[in-house]
Amino acid sequence: MSKRNIQAIRGMNDILPTQISLWQHIEGTLCQVLETYGYQEIRPPLLENTELFSRSIGEVTDIVEKEMFTFMDRNGDSLTLRPEGTAGCVRAGIENGLLYNQIQRLWYMGPMFRHERPQQGRYRQFYQIGAEAYNLVGPDIDVEMILMTARFWQKLGLNDLELQINSLGSTSARAAYREQLVNYFSDHHNQLDADSQRRLHTNPLRILDSKNPDMQALIEAAPQLLDHLDDDSEEHFARLKQLLDQTHIAYRVNPRLVRGLDYYNRTVFEWVTQQLGAQGTVCAGGRYDTLVEQLGGKGATSAIGFAMGIERLVLLLSQSKLQVADNVPHAYFIMVGDDGMQQGFRLAESLRDTLPQLRLLTHCGGGSFKNQFKRADKSGAKLAIVVGADEIDKQQVTLKYLRDNRQQILVAQSELANYLQEWLTVNG
Repeated sequence: MSKRNIQAIRGMNDILPTQISLWQHIEGTLCQVLETYGYQEIRPPLLENTELFSRSIGEVTDIVEKEMFTFMDRNGDSLTLRPEGTAGCVRAGIENGLLYNQIQRLWYMGPMFRHERPQQGRYRQFYQIGAEAYNLVGPDIDVEMILMTARFWQKLGLNDLELQINSLGSTSARAAYREQLVNYFSDHHNQLDADSQRRLHTNPLRILDSKNPDMQALIEAAPQLLDHLDDDSEEHFARLKQLLDQTHIAYRVNPRLVRGLDYYNRTVFEWVTQQLGAQGTVCAGGRYDTLVEQLGGKGATSAIGFAMGIERLVLLLSQSKLQVADNVPHAYFIMVGDDGMQQGFRLAESLRDTLPQLRLLTHCGGGSFKNQFKRADKSGAKLAIVVGADEIDKQQVTLKYLRDNRQQILVAQSELANYLQEWLTVNG
């Protein structure tokens, strides 16, 4: 048997304790905002039947054709690790009777999986937080989604994100436009790169999303979907822009914004940044009014949602000057001898009962008094609480300040909780 070190799978990264405070700050902030808007959490499974994604995302999309982690289980069923969250949310809503003639506002968070080329901000296991709203037809819910994401950036202190919006129109309008697009790009077939030639007759709208600089002039001259919208979609988009103007949300209409999934219609939007290079999209979403019925729901169900990559938010906040509170212990409990250990554990548990906000690390693993102090200092704690023979006799503890140039003090055990409560008010 090989004794080589086993390493993480390429594109699937460990999130270490030194990084976790920033992740928790982001996740906690986003969850709090979602709940203040009345969205309720749902937790679909990581694994779904492969058919769910091939029917929803589209069989000729890059995700389904090249990027999904799919395998046959022992029963011969084809299963897939979820590459995105919307399809599973819709499946759960249909299966559990949440969507038929009911307004629902739902949110989810967790890992997604795509077999892409790993690069900064784009990994094979990545984390998303997303929200979905059902059975709300008008552009008002589109605006609420955008306002909510704008509040995310405000709460996180991010100021350099640009909102881009577009409309994909109805299914029939998009089909007519698709035919025009195929004709246009066919007339310039030699100017298309290999990827665009492959997409020409399967998913031509994705050519508009190409980042190939040699094709940008050709793409700019292509027919625009906004010029071929059906009347209802045009009215919907006009009202959306009017409401955004009234709420003073700045935006840019990007007629090349198409999104990579087949289920979108009408409103699509993205928040983008210039700070992350090629992976500039931080949050993306839009309407998908036909997907619920397409996946077996009862009748037409209007829907809209968005998702954002947490890794990209981590990168953005890492580049900012935001100070996030760490999770190092406030205090380290040093217990000398067997009696010190017995009394120390009782006292430590009493403090945890009284002061649930106190991060208290008790020493375990033996070692000399000097060694325990070294461990206390290495932990990053600001205080050392010492219980030894002298402290037991006097029913006191010794408090030593590990980060401040202050004299150590003696505190009665009966007053320790009150002292630490006041200390946390200043230093917590």
